[in-house]
Amino acid sequence: MAELTVIACHWCGSQSPAGTLNCRSCGAPLDARNVVSDSGWAAAPRIRDMVKIQFGQSTCQVEGQMVPVADIQLAAGDAVIFEHHVMLWKDAALAVANITLSGGIQRLLGGMPFTITQASGPGHIAFSRDASGELVVLPLHPGMEIDVREHAFVLASHHIEYSFVRIKGLANIFFGGEGMFMDRFVTRGQSGLLILHGYGNVFQRMLKPGESILLEPGGFLYKDSSVKMDVEFQKIGGSILGGKMMAMARVTGPGRVGMQSMYHHPHHEKK
Repeated sequence: MAELTVIACHWCGSQSPAGTLNCRSCGAPLDARNVVSDSGWAAAPRIRDMVKIQFGQSTCQVEGQMVPVADIQLAAGDAVIFEHHVMLWKDAALAVANITLSGGIQRLLGGMPFTITQASGPGHIAFSRDASGELVVLPLHPGMEIDVREHAFVLASHHIEYSFVRIKGLANIFFGGEGMFMDRFVTRGQSGLLILHGYGNVFQRMLKPGESILLEPGGFLYKDSSVKMDVEFQKIGGSILGGKMMAMARVTGPGRVGMQSMYHHPHHEKK
């Protein structure tokens, strides 16, 4: 039998040399099995403290557990984009610049930033969200599109295209009257790295074509753009005149969908 020379990551599918303990693309432990519940939810990998992840000529080192930090060593020619308030520290000489996004008025009405910041190497810079939870590392291969709930984005490599989409009608006490806004990240001809923050614990499920589930909107974290999201109202209470209506997000495959175990209320996010 031929000796195994590479090992595939159960989380992102990237290959690493045999004997490697952690995936070089996402940091997932390669010596641990994918933990999946009976209902099909896979727990996001517990990235070991101080594990390094490679993207381009740069590296990301994940530090800490309760409020994890993404510590980036940017090589010359590499850059990352991020919302300015997630930056924890940086080298004094590291270059940063603001980038104005399209759809500024709609983003502003939806409580989303209309400018982002870009840091360009060489140098060190680190990021964290002001909340407990997990960092979710998602390598994006060419041609991938992923939609992410607002205020979950930590950083992305600079060649990933960044825009937004809006789900009309998903307007409840969590999202206000403008519906639910999501960040959209797209890769074209080059791979990239996307890091998200999930409140509590993060789980992912792969939906088959036509398979659908209902999610409480505050628990939604991300989805492939191939996954359709619709608003569905369900009545709570058995009487004809009584009861309340509850807004749910129906997500329908094919594709992956991620959720967080701690509900997040965007109107509590500090601007």
